Amino acid sequence: MDFQINDIANPKLYGDPARLQSFYAWLRAEHPVARAEPEGFRPFWVVSRHAAIREIERQPEIFNAGPRNTLMPIMVEQANRQYFGFEAGVYSLVVIDGERHQELRGLTQNYFLPKNIRKLEALIGDLARQYVSRLDDLGGACDFAADLAFWYPLRVAMTILGIDETDEARMLHLTHELFGSSDPDIVRPGMTQAEHLVAVNQDYVAFFDEVTKDRQANPRDDVATLIANGRPGDRDMTPAERMGYYIIIATAGHDTTAASIAGGLKALMDMPGEIERLRADRNLVKSFANEAIRWTAPVKHFFRNVVEDYELGGVMLRRGDHVMLSYGAATRDEAAFEQADMFRLDRGLNNHLAFGYGPHMCLGQFLAKLEIEAFFHALLDKVETIEPHGPAIYTEAAFVSGIKSLPVKYRLREKDGLTEPTGRPEIAAAQ
Repeated sequence: MDFQINDIANPKLYGDPARLQSFYAWLRAEHPVARAEPEGFRPFWVVSRHAAIREIERQPEIFNAGPRNTLMPIMVEQANRQYFGFEAGVYSLVVIDGERHQELRGLTQNYFLPKNIRKLEALIGDLARQYVSRLDDLGGACDFAADLAFWYPLRVAMTILGIDETDEARMLHLTHELFGSSDPDIVRPGMTQAEHLVAVNQDYVAFFDEVTKDRQANPRDDVATLIANGRPGDRDMTPAERMGYYIIIATAGHDTTAASIAGGLKALMDMPGEIERLRADRNLVKSFANEAIRWTAPVKHFFRNVVEDYELGGVMLRRGDHVMLSYGAATRDEAAFEQADMFRLDRGLNNHLAFGYGPHMCLGQFLAKLEIEAFFHALLDKVETIEPHGPAIYTEAAFVSGIKSLPVKYRLREKDGLTEPTGRPEIAAAQ
């Protein structure tokens, strides 16, 4: 295929998974550290190999997470500065470095450790069965993404935050608008991408300002109360820090998990016999869940900002340069994974970078794995067969993207033939 480095900024590339993976393979093989200068964007370097990304992530004192953190057109960065005071638009954990990052992360970090996530196993298992039971009323065919996969991890995230179920549709819509602003099916009619993103962020501010007022007046046992009242580093959070904290948990806490669930099911359906293999050996569900995350890599990249000259792979990165860490490419790196282009239920060592690496490694990684495991235990208990019923459609977005529509047809297991529920999946061991 005829590729150019600047293709990495083209949203349509991410809506075509076969072409995207061919592009990533071309990058790794021929341009592992490449200069990109797409029209309408500030220039940046693209790093696509697993080892090189880990090398960068291990040195946050040289490669800062902010201020530039994701790929945005110049016009969007300018609008964000005008309306919110910083180019990212959302001032969340992912753009903050050093001591303040550690203080903010520490506010909720204990909540998301494996020992505490175990307390949620029963709740998550119940929610998984509840959402899979929606298949009873869908007549043997549905859009697996829109009808099930989007809603289940959203309910988990909203439960943790303490957000009422009546607000879920609003939160789901805002999340898709935030991450899918470059997708013509998602951007608000009559708006530019910059106008769209400003409006979406303003809607988040309006919603979570009300949450803060409520939790400060009526604290509860939920994460929203921690954010509304917390004083990390023994000082109040700024309004931007607080808002960013809400948004990162409300969005990344479900959209990426939903993408892994939908992408994991598609991978199973694409390999005849693998669903039965998984059903026959439930011990494989744990490795399957982690492989689904590697395979889909919903977070396609983050940026790092170079604060001192550094040579990487024979290329000199200069102070002031920006580097895109292409996690989507690194998760299929042949040098890091045996049979990297195969989906393997039983993949053992699987140190993928879909959760990032280093001090900014995903706070909710253990929760995400548990959610996926619980969902597929429930699905295997419920369905006899499930297969494609139309093409999968992918979001056209360069930052966070995955399947947005997955038509399937299925047959439920006879009630008297159902296996007993397999119980709560064990939490994944800390990496």
